Amino acid sequence: MFDRRDKLDAFQRVISFFWPAMGWRRTSHYFKHRLGRIPGSPYEIAAGFACGAAISFSPLVGLHFILGAIWAWSIRANIISSAIGTALGNPWTFPFIWIWIYQCGLWLGAGYGNTSMDVTQLDFQALFGNMMEAMISGDLEFLIETAGPVLWPMLVGSVPSIVVIWVAVYFPLKAMVGSYQKARSKRLTLGATDR
Repeated sequence: MFDRRDKLDAFQRVISFFWPAMGWRRTSHYFKHRLGRIPGSPYEIAAGFACGAAISFSPLVGLHFILGAIWAWSIRANIISSAIGTALGNPWTFPFIWIWIYQCGLWLGAGYGNTSMDVTQLDFQALFGNMMEAMISGDLEFLIETAGPVLWPMLVGSVPSIVVIWVAVYFPLKAMVGSYQKARSKRLTLGATDR
């Protein structure tokens, strides 16, 4: 019933993921309504979304959904909104996030002595590829040698970034969801009395 008349091929689906057909403004408006209609209090929804958005600033790619859900569950926030919040980390934003947390980690003194690399020399695709290969094969020595000098500063730099992002997302979103739910409740009440 709600399927497309003309099915998209794989390439068109990839393009629509990176550039929505309805535009970014309408897509963001849609997500605002989706967040406001998730069952739960403004705290639960905003805290869950903030957990997902904040965990996107960790270098543990592939674990963002799981870590965001565990964090949201532990503070009694909404797990669905945490999954939506992880969309903050996407192919467009990951390069900026990774460079930021790497530089932040170096600034906090997490480099391996004088062996810290210049950001322009970092190849994150090769780094994460080597990490996955080493984890699958169980080669911890290779993992420490190849990923350690970059991953350690990223882990250290992600901690303060996660805290700042959580606070920066939670408070405005809580106010927005609270006002959206009040307005929606008022509209529903007025609609019920008009009958």
